[in-house]
Amino acid sequence: MLSTQIHKFDIFGHDGETVGDVAYRRIRSDIVLGRLKPLQKLKLEVLKETYSAGISTLREILSKLAMEELVTAEGQRGFEVAPISEAGLRDIADLRLLLETHALRRSMAAGDLEWRGNVVAAHYKLAAVESDLIGGGQSAVEQWVRYDWGFHHATISACNAPALMQTHSSVFDRYMRYHMLVLSFRGEIAAEEHERMRDLVVAGDADAAVELLVFHVQSGVEHVLATGRIPAS
Repeated sequence: MLSTQIHKFDIFGHDGETVGDVAYRRIRSDIVLGRLKPLQKLKLEVLKETYSAGISTLREILSKLAMEELVTAEGQRGFEVAPISEAGLRDIADLRLLLETHALRRSMAAGDLEWRGNVVAAHYKLAAVESDLIGGGQSAVEQWVRYDWGFHHATISACNAPALMQTHSSVFDRYMRYHMLVLSFRGEIAAEEHERMRDLVVAGDADAAVELLVFHVQSGVEHVLATGRIPAS
């Protein structure tokens, strides 16, 4: 599972990391960001050339990603990227909300001035990208996904529950994978929700913040499904 100390979609090596660590993060990012498509066969020889990792290392990586439900194991036929479906999106959105609403309440109860400053700073970056997208600029949806994660992560970062944060990080990626596969941004509505979320979090109104978060995520689900690009089953 990705460390929250390393950027979620950082593909470069860091001190102390192995070739396998970097390959794992690259393959995982390519699945989450939609570069590797649902049901795409993950042939070891092709992956070896693309990600510069040995066959045994790649088997370990794919087995690990299968445990995260980003990859499926096909027995003797090898591995493929996990499928998507309407039911799958609704299920992962429910799990995200279960984790994030709990973490948000804990974070708001324990958060200090520095935490509130981090929330505001994370929103500033997200708002800049959203403003560019709304104005027809060249910001990529992939960039928006990174800052969207950064903002939501900041709001729950004071929850003091490392296991919860790690699980939420993995679930969030599986949820955002659907957004990357349809490449559709909700525009001003999403931006306004993020702004209101920032204000509620900073003001300490936990009930209203949780209510808005639930609405925000559920609206995102309906937006993705409205594109018609997610199979019903």
